[in-house]
Amino acid sequence: MRHKAIAALFFAALVGCVSSRDQEVIRKEYPIESTLELGTSVLGVSVVADSLDVPWDIAWGADGSIWMTELKGTVSRLDLSTGEKHELLKIEDVWHKRTAGLLGMALHPDMERHPYVFVNYTAREGKDSVIVSKLVRYTYKADTLTNAKTLLQVEGNTGHNGARVAFTNDGKLLWATGDAVKDGYAQDSTILNGKILRINIDGSVPKDNPIKGSYVWAWGFRNMQGLAVASDGQIYTSEHGDAIEDEINLVKPLQNYGWPEIEGFHDKDKEKTIAAKYQRTEPLKSWTPTIAPAGIAMYESDAIPEWKNAILLGTLKGKSLRVLKLNATGTAITSEEIFWENQYGRLRDICVSPTGDIYVATSNRDWNPSPGFPKENDDRILLIRKIKKSEIPAQLLASNTKGGGAVTQEVTGATLYSQYCSSCHKDDGAGVAGTFPPLQGAEQVTGDKAVLMNIVLNGLSGPIVVKGSKYDQAMPAFSFLKDEELASILTYIRSSWGNSASAVSTDEVQSFRKK
Repeated sequence: MRHKAIAALFFAALVGCVSSRDQEVIRKEYPIESTLELGTSVLGVSVVADSLDVPWDIAWGADGSIWMTELKGTVSRLDLSTGEKHELLKIEDVWHKRTAGLLGMALHPDMERHPYVFVNYTAREGKDSVIVSKLVRYTYKADTLTNAKTLLQVEGNTGHNGARVAFTNDGKLLWATGDAVKDGYAQDSTILNGKILRINIDGSVPKDNPIKGSYVWAWGFRNMQGLAVASDGQIYTSEHGDAIEDEINLVKPLQNYGWPEIEGFHDKDKEKTIAAKYQRTEPLKSWTPTIAPAGIAMYESDAIPEWKNAILLGTLKGKSLRVLKLNATGTAITSEEIFWENQYGRLRDICVSPTGDIYVATSNRDWNPSPGFPKENDDRILLIRKIKKSEIPAQLLASNTKGGGAVTQEVTGATLYSQYCSSCHKDDGAGVAGTFPPLQGAEQVTGDKAVLMNIVLNGLSGPIVVKGSKYDQAMPAFSFLKDEELASILTYIRSSWGNSASAVSTDEVQSFRKK
């Protein structure tokens, strides 16, 4: 009888009917490596997987496991009862460069009747080797993924592919596409880039879509990195801004979210004029300096009461988990708390189990690691769960972390550089080989002040030669900074990392702006 009971439990897990108590039983006990005290809750952080290759999307499976994509093309399932990782598929035509590769994934909510897994990846096709972003459906059978069916593909690029995939409560598939670094795409409702698309699971256009015969649900997006659907059906996204205005949006049909004409809130005269003439929708929240928001998940569980009714957000540049509390209707963000800042590095994605456990994937082996990362055992999947005080390991009791929140920094050239420049040009000014030029010893930095002021104020597009090497990565304009801020950051760049060029004054910046 005992064997029959175990078999019944296993079957229940496979079809998604396992109870909260049983889910706790079948999960392996993972050692707690750090803790966090909230109001009345104590959270423990454990590592459930390590040494991964840039896990980009993680999803809770009805079988009680974590499903994941890894950037170079692998789809796997992590058995939480044993800690073993099972490779389900290696997609051979995935094209990986920088942020391109195997990205978003969604499991059908009813895997028993529809055993489908949907993935979004970048590929190169045709005689001209054109970059495309593909939405492909696979069938899950016998612990493998087969019968690939391409549902839809759009233009791709080395960046700005967006790529999150999620299901609506009525069984439709949402695909968040990037603008493929083409300014006109996001505002053109006939082009599928820079959009939220709504799709039937066979790849056809739903008959009740807001634009007859079109996949387009909403538009005006730059590069969405997070997509989540709440239990009440509301849709939320996180989005990378350019040099400013990272966003969280509440997405509604036929709404235009502004990019590239409007960034963030409608707070500039030009943006107000556009918004008054043409309907545009503001975000729920924006960040300047940018934090590089990544995956999001809705937290609607009673397990951690302090976080109930919140959006959980992982950040890359911000290197933190953020808890964005919502109002009762889900139409406004009422507070933001910041946790584990700089402790685990770049956080790429989040999923939540039915019991309220939180899983977070780090992203420290990608193309743009932060200083001090990757660690030897990166990348990892972390488990965050509520624990009893008696479960806290003795060695952690003395260092138990309490609370969270933003840290206030004095505004100096160094802090401004850290906020706006270091994610590309790095803390030591060395840049990223082949992608972002070095500032250390660069002739554009140490030479004529006007050259550097022009680049920083007006941005850069097209090829440039720095220290004998060619670079072709666009840089946004930083003209939104105040004159004194620009003077401070320019002076810092010209005098750091062995650079010994003269300072830039506020008066010099003011004069250059008037030219």
